[in-house]
Amino acid sequence: MTRMTRLMLILYPFGAGAMGINLFFASLIGTWIGWPAMPPVWSVIGGAILGLPATWVFSRHISNLMDRADAES
Repeated sequence: MTRMTRLMLILYPFGAGAMGINLFFASLIGTWIGWPAMPPVWSVIGGAILGLPATWVFSRHISNLMDRADAES
């Protein structure tokens, strides 16, 4: 298992949670212009889906930083 895969597995719950919260609050902002608020269950499902690519990008960035730090030492 590569370092990036391990990072993704560790960070995924945080990425999914952050995306779910962002979706929910974005839907609340949408109520200002007349859109309906998103139910929390949909936010959790959307966070689980959108959390995967967000976690992949973040773990790739962290992995690259770790590789650079290893190369410098």
